[in-house]
Amino acid sequence: MSRQQDEQGVVLTAYTSNTEAVLRAKEDQTDFLGARCTGVFLVQQLRAQLPRGHFQPEHSGPRRSRKTGQYNVQRSKGPVAAPGSGPGKAPYQRCSSQDSLDEQVMVDYFKELEIIQRSGDAETQEDEQLKVADEGEQEEAWLMEAGLATLFDESASGGEDSIALLSTLTRTQAAAVERRVETLKQTLRKRNKPYTVPDVREIFKPSPDSQSKQDEAESTDRSGSSKLEVGGIGNGAGPDADADTDINLEVSFSEQALIYKEGLKVSQPQSEADDRLPDFRVSQDKTGQTKVGDLSAEDMKKVRRLVLIEMSALFDTCGIEVKAHKALKVKVRESGLFGVPLSTLLDQDQRRIPGTKVPLILQNLISHIEEQGLDTEGVLRIPGAATRVKAVCQELEHKFYEGMFPWESLKQHDAASLLKLFIRELPYPLLTVEYFNAFVSVLKLPTKKQQLQALNLLVLLLPEPNRDTLKALMEFFQRVIHRKDRNKMTLNNVAVVMAPNIFMCKGFRSKISEQQEFAMATGTANIVRLLIRYQNLLWTIPKFILNQVRKHNTENQRKMNRDRAVKKLLKKMAYDRERASDKQEKNNEAEGGFIRVQAPQFLMVSMAVQLTEDLKASDVLARFLSQERVLSVRREDLCLYEMGGNIKERCLDEETYIKALLELNPSAEWVIKSIQH
Repeated sequence: MSRQQDEQGVVLTAYTSNTEAVLRAKEDQTDFLGARCTGVFLVQQLRAQLPRGHFQPEHSGPRRSRKTGQYNVQRSKGPVAAPGSGPGKAPYQRCSSQDSLDEQVMVDYFKELEIIQRSGDAETQEDEQLKVADEGEQEEAWLMEAGLATLFDESASGGEDSIALLSTLTRTQAAAVERRVETLKQTLRKRNKPYTVPDVREIFKPSPDSQSKQDEAESTDRSGSSKLEVGGIGNGAGPDADADTDINLEVSFSEQALIYKEGLKVSQPQSEADDRLPDFRVSQDKTGQTKVGDLSAEDMKKVRRLVLIEMSALFDTCGIEVKAHKALKVKVRESGLFGVPLSTLLDQDQRRIPGTKVPLILQNLISHIEEQGLDTEGVLRIPGAATRVKAVCQELEHKFYEGMFPWESLKQHDAASLLKLFIRELPYPLLTVEYFNAFVSVLKLPTKKQQLQALNLLVLLLPEPNRDTLKALMEFFQRVIHRKDRNKMTLNNVAVVMAPNIFMCKGFRSKISEQQEFAMATGTANIVRLLIRYQNLLWTIPKFILNQVRKHNTENQRKMNRDRAVKKLLKKMAYDRERASDKQEKNNEAEGGFIRVQAPQFLMVSMAVQLTEDLKASDVLARFLSQERVLSVRREDLCLYEMGGNIKERCLDEETYIKALLELNPSAEWVIKSIQH
């Protein structure tokens, strides 16, 4: 590559002579063929393990997430013309079939591994970050993360909150807590250490009417819902053939798994030998779907604790033990772009552009690849020149934040290689050290429906920076797949190329044997397929979890009201009278067929809206926008929020039926706010 120095001493790397280009092309083709030969050899050894079968092609186009996971490019640059001619075709025929992860498709997986090995960035960090937690240590950490530290440490804070949380658990969730408390108790006894772990029978001593309430709630959850077809995987909640493609978000996943398990005692299990991705039917909920980003931070904290318990209960019910790795502190870069923790990257990005959710460097790389055109054959699959990618990486480190990087000179395949390098170079895996094994273990679950349910829970467990970054990647991959007729990158092709970059994180490959690596190939590719294909469902908070949050909030409020000091009684009574008056007025309005909607952000005191059976959140927003004073507000920037009562704050799905939600939360108030506010 030729290099030219300008007047200020800046080295430019945008120009390449024809001779060097020809030599580089030959070198790339030699590397490609060599990697393919290695891949063919490895695939031949793996051949007997490959699942066979058929699945439906991906038809859905790219969809825009409502809030979380969206990324807006934060730089200003002119449009970049698509290359005059695309890269040459691959030296072997691409597999255009979506029937299975066959040999030709899996060649790309091992080719990608070869590229990673040659790049020299795969094992530059010590393996200590993937150390498995000691006996008892895992249970203690689990209880702390679930907000149940008081079960083994009486001095821990939040005892009343723990009691409220425990009161919301299902039988399988309670069993998961009991199991870990009992394991910790036995471990402490073996070590002859003093402990204060209570007897599990005391923890979950039921109240006289608790069982009847649970039965009533489960009966209510199962009734009155219609079916709506969405992308998903079938075969699942039990032997009943009618339930094969149904996804139920209203009943605990672990409870569904228990029903399925018990049903197998009287029927033959159905085969799960293929890797089809058929469509699911999801129950249409009149109270609206809840996406990641719709709830307040306070309620999301409760969601995460409940999801951890539910995820563990699901694996327990299916008899699968998942050993969590221990997250240890390792030496990492404290600034820069590559090899920097996500949290550090976002801190430095948010100082420049407040509210940034996805690292700016990743946003820019994705935008550049798209501007160059997603019709390019082999995008994401064909690597950039290794020496050039390394040079561009260093140049980005020095010029990115100053806005001096010459994006117009960056080749599309080099940008794709940089994107993959960014993921691999993260000092901790994108899927996190703590939950890495759980992601890998998803395919051990007996049905594909349960695998999807487990992924849903694991996505919700990820820290916000990881979850938002993963969503931005999945949305980008979906847009690539949407142009598969031109770029030859099907769902399978993208999955097998990206799987080693996501799963073969630093310090991991040295801990598994070559045979294990072969076995993981199709498994990790299948997990990436699920993440891409069903991202709209995976970033949804199940209704049964949200109902548990509502119950948790109700229990906390009841406890707070009960424990208020006597000296505040008079003030409380006066406040209650005022609130009662407001509530009575609100109830009178509701009974009279009206709700009152507030929009203080837009200087509107309130707006009366007639309450009907068919009134949706979208209707309320349309009524608000019809008023002259807010005509300049864009519809997509607004959301109707459910606030107060048994929820802190919830941005409503536009298909939410207000009357149905009012029955679930009679004390709710209705507020229109800007989503960005």
